Amino acid sequence: MRNLHNIRIIAVDHGYGNVKTANTITPTGIKAYPTKPIFGGDILEYAGTYYLIGEGHKEFIADKSMDEDYYVLTLMAVARELSLAGLTRADVHLVVGLPMTWVRSQRESFRIYLMRKTDVHYRFAGKEYRVHFVGCTVYPQGYPALYNRLGEMKGTTMLADIGNGTMNILYLVNGQPSESRSWTEKQGVNQCVIAARNAVMDSFGVKIDDSIIEQVLRTGMADIGKPYLDCITAVARQYVADLFATLRRYEYNPDLMRLYIVGGGGCLVKHFGDYPKDRVTIIGDLCATAKGYETLCFAQLQRKGQA
Repeated sequence: MRNLHNIRIIAVDHGYGNVKTANTITPTGIKAYPTKPIFGGDILEYAGTYYLIGEGHKEFIADKSMDEDYYVLTLMAVARELSLAGLTRADVHLVVGLPMTWVRSQRESFRIYLMRKTDVHYRFAGKEYRVHFVGCTVYPQGYPALYNRLGEMKGTTMLADIGNGTMNILYLVNGQPSESRSWTEKQGVNQCVIAARNAVMDSFGVKIDDSIIEQVLRTGMADIGKPYLDCITAVARQYVADLFATLRRYEYNPDLMRLYIVGGGGCLVKHFGDYPKDRVTIIGDLCATAKGYETLCFAQLQRKGQA
């Protein structure tokens, strides 16, 4: 979170797997209840409804402004950042992102969706929050994660932002993004989870919990039998091979350009990929894009002299 003229600039990276701010990561799952849930947890109360954050799993949706859950998840993310600063009331300028090829068509509708109310009162994790939203800026996803590295980029660079639902691809020339050379593929990490789940069912006739698969994809290991681990690992290796095949389809050539990978998919590439490590940089900080949003927005609002 940045502070400019007593206005808090808070970035929210709305992933299909996790919602990230500059300092927090929260699973995107959410479930609504008409009364307070019996079991504790991260509960957000808004407009007479209780939301248990982190429960369940969000399915892919191309336009997030069509899903009410992302508004509630935004309130949760803002509360988490404010709580870290010891605040429960604030004027907030929100900073968010969309897949690069969707920004033009969805930017305004997503901004309106998030700015539906300027003054919002809600409770999260036992605290009351009163937030006054003064503005909202929408950036392309992925690219802001490289903001502090642009000076080191010479020649041609490819960025692959591999999230849970999509992979965004962007070319940069001497650190400058090339808008005409950006694409979005529905080839996110969740596709690998589904494939691994199906492979275990086909091979062993049992259903494996997604949390186990996700642990293997994040760390390369899990406390399960070797045959199951080998099965998931084989799927992960094929998934990463398919990722690089997609990049090559967009003219990726490691001899002619460097590749930067951001997002949760970087873990899979690190553990299961075959790639030239001196030519590929994996940014392991899942909050890097949210941090980049805040840095960009802070600089932009400073130049304007307003927030």
